[in-house]
Amino acid sequence: MTTKHTVKNKGEQQLELTRYFPYKLSILERVVGQSIAQLYLGRFNLNRQEWRVIAALGTQKSMSAKELTAYTNLEKMQVSRAISRLRKDEMLHQQEDSQDRRYSQLSLTEKGKATYRKIVPLALAREEFILSGLTEKEQAQLFTLMEKVHDKADELQQWG
Repeated sequence: MTTKHTVKNKGEQQLELTRYFPYKLSILERVVGQSIAQLYLGRFNLNRQEWRVIAALGTQKSMSAKELTAYTNLEKMQVSRAISRLRKDEMLHQQEDSQDRRYSQLSLTEKGKATYRKIVPLALAREEFILSGLTEKEQAQLFTLMEKVHDKADELQQWG
């Protein structure tokens, strides 16, 4: 079977990388991510992982490191490093769980909340600009299609 991103060459199926969906998606993620990262990297001296932790706690108020790892879709070590840096910069408060001292709850300090409030409107403006090339209907379709692709990729992962 030949798809729109493969070509037949001497009876052998070959992949045309620039038309291969996972490749195109990774390029899109990189360029969109970098266009947003310019804000928190340059103006706020935060890396992507630190911003995700701040963004998560900005809406969720309090989470454990394990919950943050799942919520932000980051690796455990990335979250741990982000937490350390944000605590050092006095943006995060860490409080031991009174019932189980192995766990602690993380929340934003006033400094962390202020940073969150400064970045959010800028990030949303950049998102709006990026999506402005699409109609509202196309934006809704894009998000629906992204969910469908996510669900199928997740299903494939479950198969192993």
